[in-house]
Amino acid sequence: MTQAIERRSFWRAAFHSPVHLVTHQGEMTARLLDISLKGALLETSERWGGKPGEECQVRLKLAPDAMISMSAEVMHVDGAHVGLRCKSIDIDSIAHLRRLVELNSGDPSLLDREFGSLVRGG
Repeated sequence: MTQAIERRSFWRAAFHSPVHLVTHQGEMTARLLDISLKGALLETSERWGGKPGEECQVRLKLAPDAMISMSAEVMHVDGAHVGLRCKSIDIDSIAHLRRLVELNSGDPSLLDREFGSLVRGG
């Protein structure tokens, strides 16, 4: 059996939480499995018919006054698992995401390197 090559260049925080997903098909709730500075992995219901290349909005409520909201592109669909690539994110959301990654990584130098890569278009 061949192992898949790990292509992720950004550290991912395992963060299991409900998210609000908006697509051209409508709105639904999905389950966030992990999130990074470049995207997210969701678990959707099997009835969701999203396809790679489609755009969507993802909203993760962290607290009553804190939310991560990003525009994303569907990169892959594997059964109920959907991989998303972040296309745009507002400044408040990036601050919340940065803090989330910071709290989960425990390595500030990793965070600085990833943000530098993100700014350079990595």
